[in-house]
Amino acid sequence: MNERYDFSGIEAKWQKYWEVNKLFKTTEEAGRKKYYLLEMFPYPSGKLHMGHVRNYSIGDVASRYLRMNEYNVLHPMGWDSFGLPAENAAIKHNIHPNVWTWDNIAEMRSQLKGLGFSYDWDREVATCHPDYYKWMQWIFIQFFEKGLAYKKKNPVNWCSSCQTVLANEQVVDGTCERCSTPVGKKDLEQWYLKITDYADRLLADLDKLIGWPNKVKLMQKNWIGKSTGAEVDFMIEGSDKTMKIFTTRPDTLFGVTYMVLAPEHPFVKELTEGSEFEAPVNEFLDRLQYLSDIDRTATALEKDGTFIGRYAVNPLNGKKVPIYIANYVLMEYGTGAIMAVPAHDQRDFDFAVKYNLDIIPVVDSENPDIDVNNLKEAFEAEGIMINSGMFDGMDNVAAQEKIIAYLEEKKIGKEAVNFRLRDWLISRQRYWGTPIPMIYCEECGWVPEKIGNLPVLLPTDVVFSGKGESPLTTSKTFKETTCPKCGKKATRETDTMDTFLDSSWYFLRYTDAKNSREIWDKKNAEYWMPVDQYIGGVEHAILHLLYARFFTKFLYDIGYCPADEPFTNLLTQGMVLKDGTKMSKSKGNVVSPEEIINKYGADTARLFILFASPPDKELEWSDAGVEGSYRFLNRVHRLIFELAEKIKDAPSGYKPDSVDDKKMAYVMNASIKKVTADVGDRFNFNTAISSIMELVNEIYRYKETEDPNTGLLKAAVENLILILSPFTPHICEEMWEHIGNKGTVYHEKWPVYDETALIKDSIEIVIQLNGKVREKIEVANGLNKEQLEEVVMENEKVKSLLEGKEILKVISVPNKLFNVVIR
Repeated sequence: MNERYDFSGIEAKWQKYWEVNKLFKTTEEAGRKKYYLLEMFPYPSGKLHMGHVRNYSIGDVASRYLRMNEYNVLHPMGWDSFGLPAENAAIKHNIHPNVWTWDNIAEMRSQLKGLGFSYDWDREVATCHPDYYKWMQWIFIQFFEKGLAYKKKNPVNWCSSCQTVLANEQVVDGTCERCSTPVGKKDLEQWYLKITDYADRLLADLDKLIGWPNKVKLMQKNWIGKSTGAEVDFMIEGSDKTMKIFTTRPDTLFGVTYMVLAPEHPFVKELTEGSEFEAPVNEFLDRLQYLSDIDRTATALEKDGTFIGRYAVNPLNGKKVPIYIANYVLMEYGTGAIMAVPAHDQRDFDFAVKYNLDIIPVVDSENPDIDVNNLKEAFEAEGIMINSGMFDGMDNVAAQEKIIAYLEEKKIGKEAVNFRLRDWLISRQRYWGTPIPMIYCEECGWVPEKIGNLPVLLPTDVVFSGKGESPLTTSKTFKETTCPKCGKKATRETDTMDTFLDSSWYFLRYTDAKNSREIWDKKNAEYWMPVDQYIGGVEHAILHLLYARFFTKFLYDIGYCPADEPFTNLLTQGMVLKDGTKMSKSKGNVVSPEEIINKYGADTARLFILFASPPDKELEWSDAGVEGSYRFLNRVHRLIFELAEKIKDAPSGYKPDSVDDKKMAYVMNASIKKVTADVGDRFNFNTAISSIMELVNEIYRYKETEDPNTGLLKAAVENLILILSPFTPHICEEMWEHIGNKGTVYHEKWPVYDETALIKDSIEIVIQLNGKVREKIEVANGLNKEQLEEVVMENEKVKSLLEGKEILKVISVPNKLFNVVIR
């Protein structure tokens, strides 16, 4: 160990030591307490960003701490490596996505190792590797065989110029990101997973997740969107068709003044074909295709629609009401049809005003200032039923149950439950994804590939032109095949899977990552699952986490997962900001991890990002904060270099005799206690580091006292290195070796604090006069009220403060304060 803090030499030395000695390799050990710690794996874009550094530093501190507390810790890393950017790179740079992706993985793996993260690289997975996506295809086939995977027609984003399907993220302001052509819709047959079959369980089991942030559970609850109400049938006049609607407000059925079909509803074409309304309806549909679903459901969107020339009949009162199509009703939500009650729904009110439709109130306000017969906006509150026949005069909430009973009695409706959650559209018309292992045969229909033939490999003879439905359709070897069932000529599915599927089960593959015979050994899954701690960004609160829960429940149901929830505890770390905004290339405020590591070292980067803010809060980047972290590590390095020779031969035990000894022992044990609680229980790494800094200050003070106890000094230095090591492992390994220890600090046990050392002989008491602090004095610890009053009142400083004053009252709080009320 040199006197100068040579971070680059130290970090290279210990990273090599860890790798050569396979220090982070984990095996299943029966009878040993396990802990599965996992950070969300990254997309291999080629470079780590500070968000990655923060996420993985949090996990690494926890992993190292747990190992020092004798847990068998599984801490793996891999790559969410399928996706659109690789395909775009293939088009732009004429390079195969496979080459681009694996080059990026090599670069990012090197960066992760350079930060000293304690990953078991023997368990590394990459979703683009055939050994991984073979089992992704196997899972899809299980879904299909259980009736949970199916194919149906659905509109997709279509660029007529590029002649290609676009993902939602490729549509910018309604235009193609490649050529700026307005994006339209095109109907394609696509694959779905029936996640709706699991909606009730996904919702109910949120109550099991006591280790998850409430905000994440609420986001999932809202996304699943369970609502109870009634399903009601409205006959279409002059037709044998029925409009089935779901409403959470059956109490407003008598107030229906028009009906709305989603423009994509199959009834629309049938009901208008050959009529005078066909042309205006088609014109409306053409206008609508350039609006995204998000835009169509936005509150600020102007409500737009057109009459289709047909009427529906209200089953409760027999009234005819016109049928419209409108931009704010989507086929994907509910039944694709709604009843409209303008008096009691603001969207319906806005539409009715625009098209001069009736507004009939059926719930009266008990507020005399609100006249429901002359509304300026919808009245959406509770009240008394009016204009509702036999239900008039009832409380509208109580009337809901009565109306549902009436609907069921007359067989015109029934009580129903509806979910906002839709089945998961998993088809992607792209190359760089897992091929869907399905084959279409004219005789047999859709048939899964034989398990023994998996994986269905991505072909290499494809053309990346950016045009056409999918590059897979350009392959001469991929599409034509034989039916696994009858052996006749058949064609392969050319869609690939949504990459969210790949990341919905990777945590299970880590339990047996190199198994080529089966998806994993069930004994391994039983040993490790569920994941004890999952760490990642809150932006994944809904889709990724919901899909992972869905996959886990399905794999549990078919006997391949011992847990029905994947993650016991969840930490969603905050974003890294610079100048108050998220770091991004477009804003020019990106700080490269490589720059920081090259200038200050990996330990400094880790220390700053853990010290600057609690993990779940946003972190504001500070160059001065990085400099401060670097100075602190230099200060610790100098301290250990100075004391190494002095403490090498010191006895292991110590007995604090002097006041200085006791203060040193107190700060040391208080720091161990604080860091143990902050890291082990709360993930409050910033306050843990503050406590370590206090310990460093105290060691600096104590070494300069008249006769420091070398045994105590040795204990303080050793414990400092041990509790700092999860945060800054390289420098701590070097210091541990320098003070005469063999092996690695990684294998040392976490220190245990001495509770008796935390009992002070004397404590500082605050002296107040009329509630204002005037003095602080040392008194014996543990004095009762009377004893404290006697000691304080005899103190010369206090006597001086009270001289000439009239004492009205004394308030004595043992071990805290002493307040004298005077005049």
